[in-house]
Amino acid sequence: MRQIKANEKNLYEEYIYIVEMPKLKDAHHNTYYMVGKRFIDLFISILLLPKVLVVILLFSILIKIESPGPVLFLQERVGRNGEYFKVIKLRSMFMNEEANETVWTKKDDPRITRIGKFIRKTRIDELPQIFNVLKGEMSIIGPRPEQPLLTAKFEQKYPGFIKRLIVKPGITGWAQVNGGYELSPDEKMNLDFYYIQNKSALLDMKIMLKTMKVVVTGDGAR
Repeated sequence: MRQIKANEKNLYEEYIYIVEMPKLKDAHHNTYYMVGKRFIDLFISILLLPKVLVVILLFSILIKIESPGPVLFLQERVGRNGEYFKVIKLRSMFMNEEANETVWTKKDDPRITRIGKFIRKTRIDELPQIFNVLKGEMSIIGPRPEQPLLTAKFEQKYPGFIKRLIVKPGITGWAQVNGGYELSPDEKMNLDFYYIQNKSALLDMKIMLKTMKVVVTGDGAR
């Protein structure tokens, strides 16, 4: 785990308190839906894995050509019930910029490379997370996982933010297909809560279809 700076100490301690709280209860839990969703996650991930590996290889070469450093990076995120896990992404920023855990990405962010802009716009940078799905840390569809310190900051600013931890985080979600990077944290939170309260196979299918549109058009991404 990375070293904690002195000015982050109180915030980090608050986060530790958050993840050690009693597990949140999902009032909208449906066992049949959850079992079915896990089966679909595995089926789609295994089916798409060969194609995803080809795309990852292609963009890994392009990323390496444009800027030095590893093409993949691991970053600590908060999953269901506050559990830590390492999310896998294609690097979209210049070397070492991805490590900054407390800076929210903004429009025309100078940290992002030219290839990075494209893979973020089309969500290709998220493709390696198919391995997180196979490991059971993530689902294909769900709220996007946040970094630990951002989770604590957002909970402090938007009380109730951590209720997103009731469900598994996803590669794509209701917030991502309704604004994505253009949304403020509270807008994303409200869209995530809408998904949690209304999650169903039909809504998941709708998100999948809208995600395909985002990948093709880049709409709602930055």
